[in-house]
Amino acid sequence: MLGGTFDPVHFGHLRTGLDVVEQLNLDHLRLIPCAIPPHRIEPVATAKQRRMMLELAIKNHPKLVVDDRELGRDGPSYSVDTLLSLREDFPDNPLFILMGTDAFCSLPSWSRWQQIIELAHIVVMQRADEALLMSDELQTFYETHQAQKQDSQLSAGKIWSVSVTQMSISATAIRDALEQGRDVRYLLPDAVISLIEQLGLYPSAAASRTNG
Repeated sequence: MLGGTFDPVHFGHLRTGLDVVEQLNLDHLRLIPCAIPPHRIEPVATAKQRRMMLELAIKNHPKLVVDDRELGRDGPSYSVDTLLSLREDFPDNPLFILMGTDAFCSLPSWSRWQQIIELAHIVVMQRADEALLMSDELQTFYETHQAQKQDSQLSAGKIWSVSVTQMSISATAIRDALEQGRDVRYLLPDAVISLIEQLGLYPSAAASRTNG
């Protein structure tokens, strides 16, 4: 699973997710938009709009799936609750939760964070220039659960470090560019850009003054 606000989804999400699918030979990747992110500001786009953008972004890719289970759940979208739900659906399968280095280094601040490794493997998506700046507690946790190649058949319990494509793209930068009226082509799928334009998401300041 790869969770996030996806506000909007972009190539940084999609390419790094595919890197992990290919390197770990995963059956599929579930992209799970959160309803209320515990550690971030509330998304600009609605849950329905973010789900629509995701569905367009991955259309016809056989190994990418949109999973909206968090959108129907009340309260903050805690990853451990999502993994408990996924474990009910896939009781015996290996499960992997993907996260970037910043997210992993903040893991001790997550709800019931030590339970996550009991439910799934953790995949740390690491770009070439990124270092893991871990607390002593997290460093011990990381070293204790380091994965070996044969561990991919286990259902949970290991930490995998996977090198991913260097793509310095962020949803925040995309929203800022759109609000400033700048071109965002080649940062996210064309179909997603078209939907953003159709729905009038992230309007530019000039457009807001015109419509106001």
